[in-house]
Amino acid sequence: MTFKQVIVVEGRDDTKRLYETFGPIDTIETQGSAISPATLALIQKAQATRGVIVLTDPDFPGEKIRKTISRAVPGVTHAFLPRAEAVPDKQGSLGVEHASPAALREALTHLTTEQVAAPTLIPRTDLLDAGLLGGPNARQRREQLGELLHIGYTNGKQLQKRLAQFQITPAAFAAAIQQLQSKEDAHA
Repeated sequence: MTFKQVIVVEGRDDTKRLYETFGPIDTIETQGSAISPATLALIQKAQATRGVIVLTDPDFPGEKIRKTISRAVPGVTHAFLPRAEAVPDKQGSLGVEHASPAALREALTHLTTEQVAAPTLIPRTDLLDAGLLGGPNARQRREQLGELLHIGYTNGKQLQKRLAQFQITPAAFAAAIQQLQSKEDAHA
């Protein structure tokens, strides 16, 4: 895989992992969740000239970085790494640097672009009916849904907004819920 876009990651270990997987690759490192104005300006310039793919850790600080970048640079593309693919071998926090080459390829194959002021396509009642809000397995179902739709994990309050931002259609949502149900039925 080769990329025209610049990939935004959190740190040098993420860049190193991408380099090991894809060879020479251009990245911008945010150096954590407190992104400097200079780094945001660099991301804006990269978006204007080559495009940007945001690939952050699947945790709270990674989500904070995504939101900061999306506010400052509308229209960036996102790649989401499932939490299970970012677990360290020993101890430490979740991170892109722990992902396998196959997981990184998969994440960077399914790119999504956030739509600014996107209309809501999936009613809240559908989220409730699908067991994604409240209930004993809602968090796990949201995590699996995020993986199936390649939009990452989000909490119940933000799920409808995330679905709208990435323009998930009712048909795609229904197909993903059907896949979730099939997996659950197979394990029952």
